[in-house]
Amino acid sequence: MRALLVLFTLAGAIVIIGVLGLLTSGGQAPAAEPGTPTPTVTPPTEGTPERTAAAYLRAWEAADYTTMRELTDDPPSDFAAQHESFEDALAAESLRLRAGRTVMTGEDTAEVPITETRELPGYGPWIYQSDMRLGIRDQTWKVLWAPAVMHPDLEPGGWLSRTAATAGVPAVRLVTHEGRDFPADSDAEAYLEGLATAIPEPPGGTPVGWRVELDNPGEPVERLVEYVPDAPKGTRTTIEWAAQASAARALDGVKNPAAIVAVRPSTGEILAVADRLGGRKAFEQKYAPGSTFKTVTAAALLNAGMSTETVVDCPAAYTIPGGRSITNFRGEAHGSVTLREAYALSCNTTFARMAVERLSPGVLVEQARAFGFGVPLPAGVGGTCGSLRQPENDDALAEDSFGQGTVEATPLCMALVAATVESGQWRPPRLMPSADDADRPGSARLPSGVAAGLRTMMNAVTADGTAAGAGLPDGVAGKTGTAEDWQGGADHAWFIGYWGDLAFAVFVEHGGTGRDAAVPIAARFLRAL
Repeated sequence: MRALLVLFTLAGAIVIIGVLGLLTSGGQAPAAEPGTPTPTVTPPTEGTPERTAAAYLRAWEAADYTTMRELTDDPPSDFAAQHESFEDALAAESLRLRAGRTVMTGEDTAEVPITETRELPGYGPWIYQSDMRLGIRDQTWKVLWAPAVMHPDLEPGGWLSRTAATAGVPAVRLVTHEGRDFPADSDAEAYLEGLATAIPEPPGGTPVGWRVELDNPGEPVERLVEYVPDAPKGTRTTIEWAAQASAARALDGVKNPAAIVAVRPSTGEILAVADRLGGRKAFEQKYAPGSTFKTVTAAALLNAGMSTETVVDCPAAYTIPGGRSITNFRGEAHGSVTLREAYALSCNTTFARMAVERLSPGVLVEQARAFGFGVPLPAGVGGTCGSLRQPENDDALAEDSFGQGTVEATPLCMALVAATVESGQWRPPRLMPSADDADRPGSARLPSGVAAGLRTMMNAVTADGTAAGAGLPDGVAGKTGTAEDWQGGADHAWFIGYWGDLAFAVFVEHGGTGRDAAVPIAARFLRAL
């Protein structure tokens, strides 16, 4: 017998309660009743989800795929190969894995968020979060592995691929004079491409980057991460952003092929080239310059002793002694005028007669050379200026005097003609800056009186002549030109001029008259500056 006594006080008296239990002989517990089930004893679970996750991540950081496999429930046969391929594609310099707070998703399942941080070459830290699922298998917490453990978007059968990335990273990156990228749709692309190939590639060659892409079965390739090296420091050109943008937009809406070239008279720097003629025709394709060439003939006449106020005749037609007849545009006649007025009104008959009577073929050719005709252009610019064969007779001399016959010029060449008038000196054009803006080899000066006379004449064109009242800004001087196409097409339209330290040429292929087609483009260009 076994007694359990409980002693306590109640109302000042000592009370003893005895609880007696009868035991079977020998002190053993009573036998279970027949039919009572025997309790099942569950062995203890090994580890915790936190400990398994921590061990797995340590092994992963060490690339210990054997240990990772042991911590994984039913890993695929290529478990290690999948991890190696994944890490090889990323080529990380370091890997850091951090487990978040465990979330129990059931009695025997859990989920652990993982923050994966890889230091990628050039890119820096690449950080994202994935999730690791765990479950109890054979009384042990195991990783329930799937490719998404490596990256949340990676599906079974998917893989990562690494490729080089060089797009948009040229070895030579050209920028404007101010260091800005060129305006969109600038119409100077062909010139920049040619210029970039002429500039030596910087040491080390073209910067090469990389990209890593995810390729899941049946889905579009997804770019996960990319590193493209910073573009090399821009190589500055002479082109000014505002001038280039204004030139390109001035050509918007022009139906015929056209071009604008702008240069700085004081240096020869090319400030803009908007070319919709195709390729690099503004620098390379020569056209008859029409009456814009009268600028060169006027220079020769001034050199020969005439002045801007010399009185000349401007009849509707002029017959060369023993030769052909020359007519004015639309048969216009202006009677007796000064040389300045004849230039402003674009009298073909006046210039044909003065050339025949006062100039020799060699003189006109030599004068043209002072404006760049036949002069080689510097490397980096390429192209050509203009050409003029020595006239064989008076007929040829007369035709050449007003820009027909054998005279041909590029839009670049005629912009340089206008620049020479403004500055009094022909300077070789250039697309790359130079520390030396002084006189350089190849430059040619006009006599001061000739340059001053030409400025007077070009001012008269916009004040009282063929470009007057056409919407040009105040202070613009210029010369219109309408040139016959010797192949029989419609006339070409020209307008050259200058405005301060900016000279330009506008050319419209088969555009008609300079006044109607080229001058309005010049007005839009200049007013947008």
